Amino acid sequence: MENFKMLAKTFFGFEEILAKELHVLGAQNVEIGTRAVSFKGDKGFMYKANLSLRTALKILKPIYQFRAFNEQSLYKGIQGIDWSTYLNENQTFVIDTTIHSDHFKHTQFVSQKAKDAIVDQFREKTGARPSVDKDFPDLRINIHIDRDQCTVSLDTSGDSLHHRGYKTATNIAPINEVLAAGILLLSGWDGSSDFMDPMCGSGTMLAEAAMIACNIPANINRKEFAFEKWKDWDNDLFDQIIDALLKRTKEFRYTITGYDKAPSAVQKAKDNILNANLEEYITISQANFFDTKKEIAGPLQMVFNPPYGERLDIDMERFYREMGDTLKNNYPNTNAWFITANLDALKFVGLRPSRKIKLFNGSLEARLVKYEMYEGSKKAKFQQ
Repeated sequence: MENFKMLAKTFFGFEEILAKELHVLGAQNVEIGTRAVSFKGDKGFMYKANLSLRTALKILKPIYQFRAFNEQSLYKGIQGIDWSTYLNENQTFVIDTTIHSDHFKHTQFVSQKAKDAIVDQFREKTGARPSVDKDFPDLRINIHIDRDQCTVSLDTSGDSLHHRGYKTATNIAPINEVLAAGILLLSGWDGSSDFMDPMCGSGTMLAEAAMIACNIPANINRKEFAFEKWKDWDNDLFDQIIDALLKRTKEFRYTITGYDKAPSAVQKAKDNILNANLEEYITISQANFFDTKKEIAGPLQMVFNPPYGERLDIDMERFYREMGDTLKNNYPNTNAWFITANLDALKFVGLRPSRKIKLFNGSLEARLVKYEMYEGSKKAKFQQ
């Protein structure tokens, strides 16, 4: 099988860890871009990347590039592709468009023109045409126009890869699975200590932490990828890739604990962990973090997503002060990481973060912060 170029899309701030994931998987020609990493691999690697990558939102396969500066050049460029290679007249497709260009203002216009070019090509050749299906297409096409450069890609993933397949129940402010995995990898989580999420919500951070610790492929529970409807779909190869990945899983010797003060959240988290087949690694209890203390002797890694006040009405100043007090008084020998889009609230924590990383949670600018809680005083730590 020959290698071809692919593009993995991700969130701002995750480009380097996505590139590292690709290197570890065996990708070639890995190059970091903005919110994306390009690489090369064959069809089997395309399957493996979709199954394995924790910080990729989508994996695109570019098939054609041309200059487009008006309606006519766009139409002609799309018709320059032999669409019968990827589609037949009885199938369905949909087009997703992104634009960074002065020549085109509306994504819907570009998608409509491209659709016309594709169906006209089929009509001329066969007298029939494929139709558009926005919900369950046989082929998902991606068009990206940057100034006058138009890149046409096939979407190998389909739905965003944050749809892992294990989450059936969510809470008011769920964290995206790719965002959770990226935060965990940025925090250095590798399964070599005990782990806690003290505000676990529907259990996303816990599930992603367990899959990282055990080297379980991120999307092993996912029901479908777009490439499964392609003409060159190879079911046997896909099964071989899954078998090979599952042979690389590893044992986890520590504990993963989740708390939430809402009984409904605890039940949802338990349901999701069960869906992910991770219940043997994770314990979830109903508890208010501010009433808890560290139960284990060794080092603890804590990663969580506290409320921002965006969707949950809380006294932000008091809440963040209690977070800081609980960490300082009750959690020695702990590295605590959390993400917040409420940048003003950080000053109420009352602790100095040892790291601050700029990220985005959806459209909200956020900070991933790290607080190091030492056994005894920090001064004593460095005098040992």
